[in-house]
Amino acid sequence: MDPRQRPYRSVLYIPGSRDRALDKARTLPVDAIIFDLEDAVAADEKANARETLKAALAAGGYGDRVKIARINGLDTEWGRADAEAVREMDADVVLLPKVNSAADVDALAVLTGDMPIWAMMETPRGMLNAAEIAAHPLMTGFVMGTNDLAKDLQTRFRPDRLPLMTSLGLCLLAAKAEGLIIVDGVYNAFKDADGLAAECEQGRDMGFDGKTLIHPAQVEITNAAFAPSDAEIDLARRQIAAFEETEAQGQGVAVVDGKIVENLHVVTAREILAKAEAISALQAG
Repeated sequence: MDPRQRPYRSVLYIPGSRDRALDKARTLPVDAIIFDLEDAVAADEKANARETLKAALAAGGYGDRVKIARINGLDTEWGRADAEAVREMDADVVLLPKVNSAADVDALAVLTGDMPIWAMMETPRGMLNAAEIAAHPLMTGFVMGTNDLAKDLQTRFRPDRLPLMTSLGLCLLAAKAEGLIIVDGVYNAFKDADGLAAECEQGRDMGFDGKTLIHPAQVEITNAAFAPSDAEIDLARRQIAAFEETEAQGQGVAVVDGKIVENLHVVTAREILAKAEAISALQAG
């Protein structure tokens, strides 16, 4: 499946040190998993976590879920060993925290070779350098680290996330310019279904491919929010049919629901149908 066409609606953080969580993740209907060796693992468990995660990935059972391993920063005592270990694991992507520049990505690539890299975008300097980070040849995805970013920006919490809009927008622009996957930050109140749904809707409207999650209870809402709705699928089909019929008849303008349909609308319509088909394929698998 084309990496840009496959869904990334739900990207769940799982501690790399916990066997029970690693096992449960095999059964969850998420599109991708971030196996965390960083924040979710205590300092005295770091070395054991590498071995635990390596064994879990070797055992398999994660199906078509994208397997993303988040290491500790290379400026920590664990980062280099994490990177070298992940290079030998059955992971699809290595995720580097607190990326500030393309030089940080270069430093990781020395250790992980040609393995695809995702960047945690969670620092003010990272926001300012988002374009150069996105353009790195091994970079394939951005993950918004909104908690760390809010801390560094000294913002206050608002449901509309207005204080974070500049940062979110810079990363979205950089990711879209380079054709990267970009997933939104976590929603901390995992029991607040309405709040999660609202933030998912905002993220989807902005152009995020999906959202990172901290709890399995958030999966259903997020999957629904970032999947094409029945109404969107129906409209896409009708737009394509109308446009193709107009072209076949040699007419200039197609109209659906009182609105002109141009080629750019058909491109979007085809992307919607491709995403819906990809989701169906994952669910069938």
